[in-house]
Amino acid sequence: MNPSQIAERIQAAEVLDKPVATIEKVVDAMPESTRRFLSGEWLGHPLHPALTDMPIGFWTTSWLLDLLGGKRSARTSTIMVGLGLATAGPTAAAGLVDFPTMPQTKRRAAVLHMLFNTVTTVLYAMSFLSRLRGKRAKGIALGMVAATTATAGAYLGGHLAYGSAAPAAKGDDTVTGTTSTNDITPLQIAI
Repeated sequence: MNPSQIAERIQAAEVLDKPVATIEKVVDAMPESTRRFLSGEWLGHPLHPALTDMPIGFWTTSWLLDLLGGKRSARTSTIMVGLGLATAGPTAAAGLVDFPTMPQTKRRAAVLHMLFNTVTTVLYAMSFLSRLRGKRAKGIALGMVAATTATAGAYLGGHLAYGSAAPAAKGDDTVTGTTSTNDITPLQIAI
């Protein structure tokens, strides 16, 4: 079974409907102004996808520094883990307000997306504390496990946004419903 098939099975899992309902209540309890801000309404673009690059980027940098940088990069790697933690909360909050806009089947997958990303954040927090306490090897090990759960969470996030194929491969933009730029001719751009 490939990852796309797994994601499709998750979307069909009615057992996730109870956590879906709980998350809906949390989002409904947020003030409308907070939901509008976190949705990116002021930006004219969903905020969550723009923010995901920050924790992923910081944590990936830490991962690379741990693999390739040796002891001389220990401080920088720790800072990257900390910055990833600092940006994970706003990123998660922006994703949370997108939840009610999804069809029920995607909400089920979103529950696991949130779970993977929560586990990732907890593991990185443990990694950060271990590093601060001078237990670098433990911090690196926790970071490596966290990178694995982050990858699973990111895969599900991509599946939520794009399904099993990127919009360009389908010839349309499944997120906004507009025509792909692949269908725009040079003459249309000039006009």
